[in-house]
Amino acid sequence: MYYAEGLCKKGQNSWMAQFEEEMQQQLESSLHSELEKLLSTAQGADAEVSKKDFDGYKKLFHRFLQVKGPSVEWPKIHRPPEDSIQPYDRIKAKGLPDNVADSLNKLVVVKLNGGLGTSMGCKGPKSLISVRNENTFLDLTVQQIEHLNKTYDTNVPLVLMNSFNTDEDTKKILQKYTHHRVKIHTFNQSRYPRINKESLLPVAKDLGMTGENADVWYPPGHGDIYASFYNSGLLDQLIAEGKEYIFVSNIDNLGATVDLSILNHLMNPPNGKRCEFVMEVTDKTRADVKGGTLIQYDGKLRLLEIAQVPKAHVDEFKSVSKFKIFNTNNLWISLPAIKRLQEQNAIDMEIIVNPKTLDGGLNVIQLETAVGAAIKSFDNALGINVPRSRFLPVKTTSDLLLVMSNLYSLDAGSLTMSQKREFPTTPHVKLGSSFTKVQEFLTRFESIPDMLELDHLTVSGDVTCGKRVSLKGTVIIIANHGDRIDIPAGSMLENKIVSGNLRILDH
Repeated sequence: MYYAEGLCKKGQNSWMAQFEEEMQQQLESSLHSELEKLLSTAQGADAEVSKKDFDGYKKLFHRFLQVKGPSVEWPKIHRPPEDSIQPYDRIKAKGLPDNVADSLNKLVVVKLNGGLGTSMGCKGPKSLISVRNENTFLDLTVQQIEHLNKTYDTNVPLVLMNSFNTDEDTKKILQKYTHHRVKIHTFNQSRYPRINKESLLPVAKDLGMTGENADVWYPPGHGDIYASFYNSGLLDQLIAEGKEYIFVSNIDNLGATVDLSILNHLMNPPNGKRCEFVMEVTDKTRADVKGGTLIQYDGKLRLLEIAQVPKAHVDEFKSVSKFKIFNTNNLWISLPAIKRLQEQNAIDMEIIVNPKTLDGGLNVIQLETAVGAAIKSFDNALGINVPRSRFLPVKTTSDLLLVMSNLYSLDAGSLTMSQKREFPTTPHVKLGSSFTKVQEFLTRFESIPDMLELDHLTVSGDVTCGKRVSLKGTVIIIANHGDRIDIPAGSMLENKIVSGNLRILDH
C-alpha cells in the first residue's frame, strides 16, 4: 500500500517537474521570438547594441525562471570569519609606501551614474544636482580626482556608468571639464524590456523610447556593470593601459573618495595574496537596518540583502546585534578578474524582482542585479569596516540639508566633518513632504541654519526658515494643516518644540 503510494507520488513529482520544464521552455521561446520582433525594428548601430543587451536579458530571464523559493537557506548562514572583515584602523596603521603614485596609476574611479533626480523633484541625471556651493555631485567628483592627479602627478581616470536616461545630458555637461586634469570615459548600462507581470512578455512594441514606449524600458540595476563594462570595450582598453583595479561607488555618496590606505592594502597585501574584491562596510545604526550585510555561506563571503531573507527571519536580519555591519556600495574590484569571470560566464548575482505599475495601470516587473552580490564569485574577497564618514549618501532633501550645512567643510571636492562639532555622528534630520522637492526645499530656507550642535530635527507642514537661524539639541517644528510657521531670522532654537501658527509679516 505505502509502496504503491510512494510510486504514485514519485510519478506525480516527475510529471510536475516535466510540466514545469516544458512551461519554462515555452516562456523562453515566446520571449525570444518577441525580442526578435523588437530587434527587427532597430536601425544601424542601434541594432548591434540592442542585440548585445537582449543576449544579456535572455540569460537573466533564464535564471529568473530557474529560481525556486528563497535564494538562501537560513540555517546555512554564518557570521564571517574574523579575518574576512578587517578593521580600517589596522589597514591604515601600516602607513603608506613611497610609491603611492605607482599604485594610483593602476587605479580607475568608476561612478554609478544611471539614476535620475526624480525622487527629489529634479529632471535629468541626479549627478547634476547642486549639493554644495553651486557644485554638483559630478563637479565634486572631478575636483577630487583632479586634486589626486595634481598632488601625486598621476593619471587616475574617471569612468561614468550612464544609463539611457542619463547619457545624453551627462555627455553635454562633460564638455566643461575638458581643461581639467582628469580623463573622463563613459559607457552605458544595458537597456532591458519591462515585462507584463501576467504573460512575462515585453510590453514594448518597438525599440523606440518615446510616446507609448516611454516607460517600457529600464536600466537593470548596477549589477549590470560587469557585462556592460566588458561589452563596451573599455575594460580591455583600461587593462591595456596598465590599470589593475576599479574603485566603484554611487555618485551620490559624497563620502566615497579614493582612500590611499585601502589602495595600498590591495597593491601590497600582507600575505602576498591579492584580493580580487573588497567591499567597504560600516557599522549599522537603527537607520540602516535594511542595508545588505556580509555573511559566510557555503564557505564563501556573500552579500545578504533584505529581499533574500525569508519572512520569518526579517526581524533577525534587521537586528543591530546579530548583523552589525552593512554594505556602503564602495567596492574595489580587480579588472583582470572581471575580464576572466565575464569570459567564463561565472559572475553569479541573485536576481532582484522589482514590481512596477505603469501610468496606464499595467503591472510589470523588471529584473535587476546588485553589483555587490558578485562578491562570492571573486577570489580572496575581503570586507573592510570603514568609518561612517565614508558613507554620506544624498538620497533626500533631509540628506541635502546636512551636506549643505556648516557640519561639513569642503576641500578639493571632499567633504569632511567640521572640527567644531563635538560628536562624530551626524544629526538625525527628518523633513516633511513640503520639502521633498529641491526647488521647494531651497525656497523654504533663506540660508542653511547653523547645525553644529544639533542632534535631531523634525520639520512638518508649511514651515520657512529665515537667515542666521541656529538649531541645537532636539528641535521639532510642526505646522498643522492650514497653519504656517516662519522661523524669524537670527532665531536660536535649543531643545524646542514649535507648533501651531507663527507668521512674521512685513508692514
